[in-house]
Amino acid sequence: MSTLLIGRWSQDGGTLSITASHPVADGDQAAIDALVRPAFADGANWACEFDVDDHRRAVQRAYEEYARDDDAWVDDTVEHFEPLTP
Repeated sequence: MSTLLIGRWSQDGGTLSITASHPVADGDQAAIDALVRPAFADGANWACEFDVDDHRRAVQRAYEEYARDDDAWVDDTVEHFEPLTP
């Protein structure tokens, strides 16, 4: 299993808000497309599948892989998990 996170970057690029989280079978592109399409139509502008079966680990990876190097923050509005920062 993987975790698909969906969210949106703020206009200034300083915050990635996670607005949805879904378990998906590894690499199930049809399921991912079915979840991402309506979310993007609703204003999301970012989505990523992480090869972890836990929401918190996926959010931590989103921070490490997409936000940390740009001094951005991840705001988890789903479970309100705050990524660990070094």
